[in-house]
Amino acid sequence: MSDLPEDEQLGSAVDPSEEDGPKIAASDEMEAALREATESLESAESEGAPTAEEQDAASPDKLTIELLSGELQDLKGLHEEKVKECEERTEAHLRLQAEFDNFRRRSLKEKQESLKFGHQNLVKDLLSAVDDLERALEHGAQNVGPEVEGILNGVELVHREVLGALAKHSVQEIQAEGLTFDPAVHEAMGQIPSGEVPANTVLQVLQKGYVIHDRMVRPARVLVSREPTAAEAGSMESGGESEDR
Repeated sequence: MSDLPEDEQLGSAVDPSEEDGPKIAASDEMEAALREATESLESAESEGAPTAEEQDAASPDKLTIELLSGELQDLKGLHEEKVKECEERTEAHLRLQAEFDNFRRRSLKEKQESLKFGHQNLVKDLLSAVDDLERALEHGAQNVGPEVEGILNGVELVHREVLGALAKHSVQEIQAEGLTFDPAVHEAMGQIPSGEVPANTVLQVLQKGYVIHDRMVRPARVLVSREPTAAEAGSMESGGESEDR
């Protein structure tokens, strides 16, 4: 046992460092700064860490926000889907409307053409009969006689009636003789050398041509002129001199 008093033994056991050096007393400013720092740290800890009640209250709000956010995303997706569907329906409607307009215009055009040119095939068949009547009149004119005069008058009457009926339906004869050859309405069947008219002039009509309004039913078959060669020109001149003599 030590001979030191009991209080000195306890003091050396509790804080032996007090005996190692001089003690410095804390000033009032240091104590005030330490106190402020401690209060600031406690305040920050109390504000940063929510209490159990605050955590329990925040959990339902967070769940509600998540549910509302999910519903909002679903509604947004549904809205985009409906907008796309509406655009597709609108495009299909516009396309259908355009097709209907084209069909209506095409039907109207076909109806107009049918009214205007629907009798074209009938006219083609009648033109053969007109050609036969004209050949009969030409042949009868070459053999004029009392016995055929009445027949020719009847044929001429029928010819006029047929041409009048065709004219009522806008059928017109294509003018050709004496005009410049036009490949759009004339069909050249041959060429004749001629120095009296310019080249490509229609000299003779072999078969008459006809049009309905502005559409050709049958071209006129014609003979056209061409520039004569030197030999042909010489023969023409010699033939003309012999006729003068």
